[in-house]
Amino acid sequence: MAGSITQPCPVPPHMTQHLQLEGTIPAEAAGQRVDQALALLFPEHSRSRIQQWIQAGQVRVGGLRPRAKDRVLGGETAVIDAVVEVTQDDRPQDIPLAIVHEDGQIIVIDKPPGLVVHPAVGNREGTLVNALLHHAPELARLPRAGIVHRLDKDTSGLLVVARTLEAHTDLVRQLQARTVHREYLTLVQGVLVAGGTIEGDIGRHHQDRKRMAVVDEGKPAVTHYRVEARYRAHTLLRVQLETGRTHQIRVHMAHIRHPVVGDPVYGRLRIPAGAGTALVEALRGFRRQALHAARLGLIHPGSGEEVWFEAPLPEDMAALITAMAVDARER
Repeated sequence: MAGSITQPCPVPPHMTQHLQLEGTIPAEAAGQRVDQALALLFPEHSRSRIQQWIQAGQVRVGGLRPRAKDRVLGGETAVIDAVVEVTQDDRPQDIPLAIVHEDGQIIVIDKPPGLVVHPAVGNREGTLVNALLHHAPELARLPRAGIVHRLDKDTSGLLVVARTLEAHTDLVRQLQARTVHREYLTLVQGVLVAGGTIEGDIGRHHQDRKRMAVVDEGKPAVTHYRVEARYRAHTLLRVQLETGRTHQIRVHMAHIRHPVVGDPVYGRLRIPAGAGTALVEALRGFRRQALHAARLGLIHPGSGEEVWFEAPLPEDMAALITAMAVDARER
């Protein structure tokens, strides 16, 4: 009928989904409780949810039904076969999305800086989850609205979202198997003469629990970087992750004394000696970490083919690089 508007069919707030997960408990989890090890193996599910599945007899480790407090050896096969109730309390919101690719299995988003990925206490609206639920209401049926990895609020760039439970399970397995390739562009303080690899276990900072740090008891983390461009007092790097620890690039670059430009947690503002007015203003006006997820590669859950996606630098980071290049030419 002319003039009519068809609204998407709302997803019921409570529904059930059959969930099947399988993986191998990593060697570094040896000695941990079963629920802890499974939370490490399946990070998209909370430890409390995993404990419920264990109690319900929906988990097998090494072919046996364990208790949550049992200890793992490492290397066992873990299987979760559960019927779960999905509750979606987050409100769909009409927030613009920069969609790089979309099909029946996945959505690839170019997230702008400043956009929070998941709702949290005190920040229930205006997030990527709220935007996704408006764009694709069926995502309410999936854990975390289909999001299988995340970017910090002030990190921009590519993020893949599963659109079906099968795609969600497949992408989680790929992340665990490290077949999802993520490349970042970042501006760091100081001039690096060559690329390299940083290996340093990452965990909570001993004094400040809100920060991460390279610590002996942390989780293994490996970061590869190569030089894209050098300026008078800064370097543009292309970074590839082997692991996906919280704040990994920011922590590792600070650890080698080349913190990410604009990082409010792991660095501080440094104005190079002799910098021109334009560069000084650009550095002082850049109020986030200069970190952008530029390339994303994965095995498509539907076709089984390797696919790659790219996202150009956001305007603020591109302008900062231009200011550095101009300053370098004029000095």
